[in-house]
Amino acid sequence: MMIHSRHFLCRLAISTVRPRCFASTLVLAEQIDGGKLAPVTLNTLTAASQLKQDVDCIIFGSEKTSETANQLQKFNNLNIKKIFVAENAAFKGLLSESITPVLLDLQKKNNYTHILGGSSTFTKGILPRLAALLDVQPISDIIKIVDKDQFMRFIYAGNAILKLKSNDKIKIMTVRGTAFEAAKQGDGSGEVKIEKLESSVKNDLSEFVTREVTQSERPELSSARIIFSGGRALKSKENFKLLYDLADLFPGQATVGASRAAVDAGYCANDLQIGQTGKIVAPELYIAIGISGAIQHIAGMKDSKVIVAINKDGDAPIFAMADYGLTGDLFKILPELTEKLKKK
Repeated sequence: MMIHSRHFLCRLAISTVRPRCFASTLVLAEQIDGGKLAPVTLNTLTAASQLKQDVDCIIFGSEKTSETANQLQKFNNLNIKKIFVAENAAFKGLLSESITPVLLDLQKKNNYTHILGGSSTFTKGILPRLAALLDVQPISDIIKIVDKDQFMRFIYAGNAILKLKSNDKIKIMTVRGTAFEAAKQGDGSGEVKIEKLESSVKNDLSEFVTREVTQSERPELSSARIIFSGGRALKSKENFKLLYDLADLFPGQATVGASRAAVDAGYCANDLQIGQTGKIVAPELYIAIGISGAIQHIAGMKDSKVIVAINKDGDAPIFAMADYGLTGDLFKILPELTEKLKKK
């Protein structure tokens, strides 16, 4: 009896220190504007919930991360068990060289089977680095979860959809926000535990210097309901004012975007670029003005609910994607459209 008892106690002691081995998901939440939760995180939470397993979240920042965690805590209907808060002055600028070691330690402790983040500049610098350290293949920009091992994503600039299966024990993925509905808050009946991570951060590889932010009363491209997007046919930076005049008629709802050709020509800032090498958007209304419709641009706006094309070339590829098309000179159409909208 004594031998059996000691054997049992040894097994019990081992089990208490062993990391959890059941399937679970970690969501890398993104903080923006000092204490606000990035919209793409809500789409990522929806994707994580479709894996149908326990979910933990982690938030990094140099300040106000607890405020972001409190916002995330309201989504108690998505099987979120714990929210880790990692606040440290070293996380200013959210450098991947500072964040990745903390994620790696958390993964070693909790053995997550899936690690997800929204497809953004923030996660694109972190998750591939984490995947390399864990010796697994990262999966980028998924648009659908088939099951825990199979996922779908666009390839060939959005002209084909690939269904892939990963045999890696740890799946590290970025989620295309436009492919998943934003998560809805729960009823507040259950409380999600918030835990602060105390960890030393050592980063000798990079240093955050400064960030220049363009201030605008217009919404971000990713959250705008209406986007007026211009191409090279606008011919100059001054002519882009035609789009801004239209967007200003819909305060808080509309903003301006651009094709890569317009950005490369210097007509507007590169943070307005929409497409395969720019931002992915899915507004309720997308108006493509003077944009021919190259596949690289289509890849960034094809999920828009309604697409309107204005182009003098009736054979432009953009018309094949458009729900409504108007063939004509944009320099005549836009002023007329602006005046009519002002009268309403």
